[in-house]
Amino acid sequence: MYSLSFIVAFTGVAAALNNGVGKLPKMGYDTFNAFACNYNGSDVLAQVEAMENLGLVEAGYNSLILDDCYTLYGHDPIKFPNGMKNFTASMQEYGVSASAYSDNGYETCAGYPGAYGHELQDLMTWDDWGFNYLKYDNCYIPFDNITQQNMFGRYQRMSDAIAEYAAMTGKFFEYSLCEWGWQQPWVWGKQISQGWRIDGDIKPFWSAITSIIDQASFLWWATDFYGRNDMDIMEVGNTGQGSPPGNLTYEEAKSHFTAWALLKSHLIIGTDLTNATNETIEILGNKDLIRINQDPNVGQSINPFRWGINPDYVSNSSYPAQYWSGNSSYGVVFMILNTQDSTQQMFFNLTESWAIRAGQQYSVYDMWSHSHNGTAVRNMTLTLPAHGVAALLLNDAGPEPVDAGPPYCGFFYQCSFPNGTYASN
Repeated sequence: MYSLSFIVAFTGVAAALNNGVGKLPKMGYDTFNAFACNYNGSDVLAQVEAMENLGLVEAGYNSLILDDCYTLYGHDPIKFPNGMKNFTASMQEYGVSASAYSDNGYETCAGYPGAYGHELQDLMTWDDWGFNYLKYDNCYIPFDNITQQNMFGRYQRMSDAIAEYAAMTGKFFEYSLCEWGWQQPWVWGKQISQGWRIDGDIKPFWSAITSIIDQASFLWWATDFYGRNDMDIMEVGNTGQGSPPGNLTYEEAKSHFTAWALLKSHLIIGTDLTNATNETIEILGNKDLIRINQDPNVGQSINPFRWGINPDYVSNSSYPAQYWSGNSSYGVVFMILNTQDSTQQMFFNLTESWAIRAGQQYSVYDMWSHSHNGTAVRNMTLTLPAHGVAALLLNDAGPEPVDAGPPYCGFFYQCSFPNGTYASN
């Protein structure tokens, strides 16, 4: 456990790149967590067909990233015997577009050809194949005396190539950086891309989920329209399967999805959907949470208002911040996360959230039970299972009851009667 300084120079954060793509988080599928390198065209089309049949395309998952291992020098004729153009055309019949993976160096992380030195040529090839999105990795990078650039400059090479290609064709690629958070991409990433990883590769274990949430609790401010923290491919559905096989419980998978959705990360499925359980589809298809993630009017992430177990602004990768809130087009959003290993009573005052109006009562909608759960006045207490979550949407229901009584202020100190007598202090 260690303390982090939380001084963020908002005035120094550059405006997000707005070239007409990537306003909202990407929703789709990525092959890596389910298959690593062990996939071919038939495997991928089976996932696309499942996406459509299970209602996930309708829910918004309309892109598929061919992650590492799909190319040689050109397409792999064994994995994709009919060629990439025919393959992506088959995907599009299901309403799913194709997305590319490549690397900022000589080779991809699995040793396939990278894009360094021929960025524009590769963009032309990907466009010809029908791709419109690029996940860009960070392995086998050239020596410093060759690039004479840091991470920002190395990743800007592809951004410049995307702009050059758009000037030639009118087509912009959406660009997502996979730099693993090495050199603070949350500071500079939005100048050249629409998303940036903040962490190393996710794993299908609760400890990996909490570690990423802990990192995001200090970086939420960087997310908005056209640029966002990428918390990585989701592991929902990989209990007992995947690469490696995972062990997330149902409650942990719900917490995982809730955090990714409400912190406005990309929502990228990473499990074999041909054997997905009803619970997996219930989680991935939660339309209430997807609606917040894809809010056309509010691009900001939720943020912690209280850490809970730890003192505020103290990092703990096993027990991250528990109390979160933010705004949306549909009401005030709360995420309450029980990071402990047993059932807990979780109490909070509504006015701990900046988005709540003091002196008002609020109707409560549960985004997991999809039900209206009465009215909250001043505070709430929730009972959450181990590693469980509550995702709530609160809407102003008018002034609180006149007989609500003390405390008269949500913030105790400096609360005063009209005659100048303190009701607090």
